[in-house]
Amino acid sequence: MKRSYGCILFPAAGILFCLWYVCSATSDVVYSDYIRLINSYLPDVWNPEKFFVPDILTRIPVNFLSRGINVEVFHFSVRFDQILGILGLGLAALVIGLYVRKERLGFGFLLAVMALMFSLNKWEMLTNGSGWTHFLAFACFYYYYLVLDRVWQSGKKGIRPGQRTEKPWDRPALLLLPFIITLGIAGQYCAIYSGVMIVVYGFLGIWNTFIDTDGSPRAGRGADKSQRYWLWLLCILIPLGLYIVSNAFTVEEHAGATELSFTEAIRQNPKFFPAFFIKSFAAMFLGGETMESRLHLPNRVILLIGLLVMGGYLLGLWLNVKYQIYERTLFPLLLILSGGCSHILILISRWIFLNQENYGMSSRYAVQFQMGIIGIVLTIAIAWGMEGHRRPRSEDTGRALGRRAAKRLKKHSIAAVTGVVFIGIILCGNVATTADELIKAPHRKERYEEKVQAALNYKNYSDEDLENIFEYRKGPEKIRQALEILETNRWNVYGRMDIKGREGGDT
Repeated sequence: MKRSYGCILFPAAGILFCLWYVCSATSDVVYSDYIRLINSYLPDVWNPEKFFVPDILTRIPVNFLSRGINVEVFHFSVRFDQILGILGLGLAALVIGLYVRKERLGFGFLLAVMALMFSLNKWEMLTNGSGWTHFLAFACFYYYYLVLDRVWQSGKKGIRPGQRTEKPWDRPALLLLPFIITLGIAGQYCAIYSGVMIVVYGFLGIWNTFIDTDGSPRAGRGADKSQRYWLWLLCILIPLGLYIVSNAFTVEEHAGATELSFTEAIRQNPKFFPAFFIKSFAAMFLGGETMESRLHLPNRVILLIGLLVMGGYLLGLWLNVKYQIYERTLFPLLLILSGGCSHILILISRWIFLNQENYGMSSRYAVQFQMGIIGIVLTIAIAWGMEGHRRPRSEDTGRALGRRAAKRLKKHSIAAVTGVVFIGIILCGNVATTADELIKAPHRKERYEEKVQAALNYKNYSDEDLENIFEYRKGPEKIRQALEILETNRWNVYGRMDIKGREGGDT
């Protein structure tokens, strides 16, 4: 199979696989965040007063359109949102596939990347359709990085003509996309994308202002090339600033959050923060549930796994520097930085759950952590290809390189082999997690069917049972209110003829 076909067929196959998994593991019934969404926006889903609010940009505006379509056409179906999320994941995989084709990486690396992209370590995001826009947001991040990479490669020396694939719309897209992504799609995840691009554009702007292409100083003379980086940086800062202003009007509620200050928390439990941070990396090898409930791994083993994955990050950064991969392509480095930034942001925003040291291992964060792993794999793939080109083709050629060059090649070979071994280890962990989730799928389906029955008979359930079944801890009265809205309008489980028939028509 050629790479040109694989970059399309693999995402399509991944989409079908995830659709099959979601249908096998879930039922079309509301729970968790959907309770809040129903009470906030339904039944008058098109009401402009619910759209034009001070914190509108934190509500992810694209959700208003999809929610309206969902209500009008699909009678508020969770399955509709789940499908949108899976399509967003497939779109992200397509972008990765296009990059692999552009860089002419090997089929094996393409297969490895796609296996990681569609791993079920992100089962929680796949099954909870309310977060479908997060998949779309990360697909947009991937695409923005790809566009920047194409512009970065334009006109560079040493780049094959086939790699100079800058499109006519790429430079205008770098001006427009930040506004669409940050203000319309990404929500709180814009911090990852914006933070990385602020650092990258700031560095490139300074570098091209004062440093010449050969590394010599420009004696303060600004370079015309740097102007575009400052302009693109401005296009990142403006929407980010607007989002921050809108976010100032948001009232957040965190069930189970501590009231301690950051310094007090460090003083009382200094080991919590490094353990939380390291364990969040471990989840990229094995899913949190797989490590805890299935394998019952001890705490020290989980920490060792986290350190192993962190070592992969260091390897990816080292390969970028050693082979100067960033000169050839920025895309993998941007993904590594985004993944690392995600781990830091989760620690900063979720340390408030002090009694949950394993919170960073949650499946809901796998989508954003995954960026770093994909970046590492792509870096290793490029380094492997470069090392193959540099390897002497004959014994005579090897002698001609000299002892120092031969020693350098040997080190590069060890690094490349180490990288491939790391990919194999990560793949084994992700395959094990996916297999474990497939085994759990029927059990998850049973829990969703329990939610269906509880929704159809919610008036007969106790407060405690409702909170446990619907996984919503902000008041049983809100659960009843949301279900009453659905029942009155014959939406979701209340509008399904098969359920009405099965329940004898009293629903």
